[in-house]
Amino acid sequence: MVMSFQMWWLASRRAATALALSASALPVLLASASAQGEVNIYSYREPQLIDPLLKGFSELTGIRTNVVYASAGLNERLAAEGQNSPADLLFTVDAGRLSEAKEAGLTQAVDLVSLQQAIPPQYRDPSNHWFGLTMRSRIVYASKERVKQDNITYEELADPKWKGKICIRSGQHVYNTSLTATIIAHKGEVFTEQWLKGLKANLAHKPAGGDREQARDIYSGKCDLAVGNTYYMALMATNEKNPEQKRWGAAIKPLFPNANDRGSHVNISGMALAKNAPNKANALRLMEYLASEQAQKIYATANNEYPVNPAVEPSAIVKSWGKLKPDALPLENIAKFRKKASELVDKVNFDAGPSS
Repeated sequence: MVMSFQMWWLASRRAATALALSASALPVLLASASAQGEVNIYSYREPQLIDPLLKGFSELTGIRTNVVYASAGLNERLAAEGQNSPADLLFTVDAGRLSEAKEAGLTQAVDLVSLQQAIPPQYRDPSNHWFGLTMRSRIVYASKERVKQDNITYEELADPKWKGKICIRSGQHVYNTSLTATIIAHKGEVFTEQWLKGLKANLAHKPAGGDREQARDIYSGKCDLAVGNTYYMALMATNEKNPEQKRWGAAIKPLFPNANDRGSHVNISGMALAKNAPNKANALRLMEYLASEQAQKIYATANNEYPVNPAVEPSAIVKSWGKLKPDALPLENIAKFRKKASELVDKVNFDAGPSS
């Protein structure tokens, strides 16, 4: 029995947030996805981070947004579907994934002056195959109670003075392989391997959990420093529905690594137009909307991410941390060195923890 797109979409939405989708696991999608008045999105971004944007777009335009959320496998799905893919847009949380989609021939160039005017060159593909929407910095969370210094470098995380005092999520998580890729770009492979060994030796325990759990472990005293994204700090600090997470956020302060030299590592969330987008006109309208000041303000206030549109200021809590100095390293380097970063993480057996 053939499943319609609408039936498939409803089923996928219930399951996708809990399960990474793979090409073999998804049902066949049909040409009915090309019906007018909608746009179909494959998203690595969590639902709560983009739902306010999509709601605003639909209210403004009347165009319905259909979304498949997944933590992995969407690039592979696009490749497997080929010309029959119903996907119009790909949303990701990492510049590397966007570059990989482009290199795999899964995207197409978008020549819209509005996007080029709203998004600075360093946050979009030189050939206009992908565009950044928000920035986040991979910073150091520090205990307000136990860490007195107010500046740090990524290199210092390997200093033996922090032995047993650092927490981090898996070294193979995309956030951390991207950070490691920037170390390779700046310092080379030999230095980065030694840096990973030093950081591993300084860990309080095996890498585990997400960025919020690192803040939890600082709060409980298991570690003094952790590596995490900026917006998680704001999410915890403003979480009125979860007093426990609010306490975690209150226990830490942000340290922006290398603020006094090359700047802190930044990555982007971004979008790309799928190569075979059946609803291209609607997809282009959504792309323009997401880069607009209206949508960028929603990103800033609802998600506490840094807008890429320079006309829009960060939220009040983000501004309270001080001005971000982004590392000027081209984002293409994240894709260029991410594979090597992953290999080095495995080579030093990083995820086995400090005692291995």
